[in-house]
Amino acid sequence: MKYLSLIFFMSLLPQYAGKSLHGDGSHPRTFEDIKNEIAGYSDTAKAIIDLAVHGKAQNRSYERLAVFADTVGPRLSGSKNLDAAIQYMFSALQKDGLENVHLEPVKVPHWERGEEFAVMLEPRNHSIAILGLGSSVATPPEGITAEVMVVASFDELHRRAQEAKGKIVVYNQPFVTYGETVQYRSQGAVEAAKVGAVASLIRSIASFSIDSPHTGWQNYQSGVPRIPTACISVEDAEMMSRMALRGTKIVVYLKMGARTYPDSPSFNTVAEIVGNKYPEQIVLVSGHLDSWDVGQGAMDDGGGAFISWEALSLIKDLGLRPKRTLRMVLWTGEEQGGVGAEQYYQLHKENISNFDIVMESDEGTFKPSGLAFTGNAKARDIIKEIMALLLPINVTDVFDNADGTDINYWMRDGVPVICTGSSQSWMHLLEKGQYSASSHSLATSGSHKYLLATHISTGEPQVWSRRHENCLQVPACVMTSVNTSGFIILKGTR
Repeated sequence: MKYLSLIFFMSLLPQYAGKSLHGDGSHPRTFEDIKNEIAGYSDTAKAIIDLAVHGKAQNRSYERLAVFADTVGPRLSGSKNLDAAIQYMFSALQKDGLENVHLEPVKVPHWERGEEFAVMLEPRNHSIAILGLGSSVATPPEGITAEVMVVASFDELHRRAQEAKGKIVVYNQPFVTYGETVQYRSQGAVEAAKVGAVASLIRSIASFSIDSPHTGWQNYQSGVPRIPTACISVEDAEMMSRMALRGTKIVVYLKMGARTYPDSPSFNTVAEIVGNKYPEQIVLVSGHLDSWDVGQGAMDDGGGAFISWEALSLIKDLGLRPKRTLRMVLWTGEEQGGVGAEQYYQLHKENISNFDIVMESDEGTFKPSGLAFTGNAKARDIIKEIMALLLPINVTDVFDNADGTDINYWMRDGVPVICTGSSQSWMHLLEKGQYSASSHSLATSGSHKYLLATHISTGEPQVWSRRHENCLQVPACVMTSVNTSGFIILKGTR
């Protein structure tokens, strides 16, 4: 719901290309003027909250998501399922009565994992649960049988480089944060190959595990041999680490049948509510439709895609018409590094001055607890006033920092960014697909989207974007939430 509120407010922002705002045509507006104007939208924010949390839209997005995920299933980049998902959403958005529903063509990677398994042969027979990482090459048809070398960091790997030749490197790196630890998944194969390893197995990037390996994309490097790579569970990585510390010899057999095909055609899916005063000015909200192949992708990122849709639905259902255009984009190819979003950015960046804010939901849709923000003090004060309208659902905190795979292109060029999020690290990369979309998250999403898109006078529009004078203090926002559902919703993939 916070997400919805900010969208609403942003669409209300008036259009003044870098000029100071004047309430009467001559005197600059004060912060008190801005504060009072924001407060004037309390009834609208309450209407969105009531519709999402208590009204006919309660649980609507969850139900839409459940039908979608059950009907379409996994949506791997380049797959027929992803094509079906895009057509499904195209039809659903048209039926919902949204405006300018259309598809924008892009090219996306096409990788398939094929058959894969691993087994420990020494010191005992033990089946190892694995998930091959995206873009991994296959093993030879007969598989690979090799001794294991366990390391806890890249530094340890480099110190022991002479031991690695011909071995399978197992990374048992401690989990710090997802952003910090994911380097082992993305770069683990390259670093292992540099010291002569024949394959790499990476401890899943997660703070919690129930013998559940996580998948994800990884990257090769030009001039470095390409070796097979997969993630293993936290439990198996810890076990092999204990064995290695005792001096026990570990031998593993690994077989992977992954294949990479030429890039495939795909689409970003777009729908709008056109602004009634500044229709060329865009408040963009987004999630991604693609997912991994080992689950339904209901959290990553079905939930984000569907609360983005729900934000526009709530605003439409209430008969609200923002001054700026609310544009929803459902990205394709996010899991492969945001390739669909990058192509969208390249296509539209010539009109970057028309993008007032870009938002993404890709970190969970549980109960929201606050909004993270990066920007100057003036912009932060405005965000705090917007968030105050969400007091009825106790979502008023403003935290620091923001980014998002699909929207970083815009942020680097100075367009303000908002991302929604929650504690999904236990489940978002797992082998199944979970359902989760709290009504508070939906109401927050609708309220802030409408309010951001309508009519807050900042007094200094350059506060919001590098394209105006104050080019080094760019606001960026991230929504954070907490997982209140525990293992009931455990099923997921990234």
